Amino acid sequence: MGSKTRILVADDHPLVREALVRVFSSQRDMEVVGEAADGEEAVEFANRLKPDVLVMDIMMPKIDGLEASRRIKQLVPNVAILILTAYDDDSYVLGLLEAGAAGYLMKSARGQDLVEAVRSIRSGESVLHPKIIEKLLRRAVTGPAKVEQQKLKLIEPLTPREKEMLRLVAAGMSNKEIADKLCLSLRTVKAHLSNIFNKMNVASRSEALITALKLGIISLEDVAQDRPSGR
Repeated sequence: MGSKTRILVADDHPLVREALVRVFSSQRDMEVVGEAADGEEAVEFANRLKPDVLVMDIMMPKIDGLEASRRIKQLVPNVAILILTAYDDDSYVLGLLEAGAAGYLMKSARGQDLVEAVRSIRSGESVLHPKIIEKLLRRAVTGPAKVEQQKLKLIEPLTPREKEMLRLVAAGMSNKEIADKLCLSLRTVKAHLSNIFNKMNVASRSEALITALKLGIISLEDVAQDRPSGR
């Protein structure tokens, strides 16, 4: 994954951008590679700079964060998009995730929350509540997606171990829980997840699960069998 996480910041308020840049630049494992002031710039810079993570405000001039996410994921599938929003309505959040966002944080979040969210995404962890993931998966398999399914394909087939790991990911397990269940090291789990993301041409857990469901690699029935109690 590289020594430092390369981050693109997109927000139309200069003071907010400055604050975000300061937060990420103060971390030894992160570097800010660019700043975008509107949705069009976010798309252009993401395509040109190929960051690992794009942290973007949803309310942007010219193109909003939702449409920018769709365009960016078409151009640069391996960019993980973390959306900053003032809304947490389920249907609104699900729309963001279906557009390709890896996750979202409320704009009231602290700087350290943002830092930890970026680290979680980069290590293959989820930044979403398990119930949101479950709703997202159900919409992915029940909604009309025939055209999308025709475009989906694996760069390379998944191994039986990788398919097993995807089922545990869909059950809401953390990297550590997966490592404990499969008797693997945490580093091995992260390596497997990185390989899965690369083969699927995605950048996050939520994208990987949607793709796996649409391709028939896992099913909601598989997920239900593995879901830990209380999740």
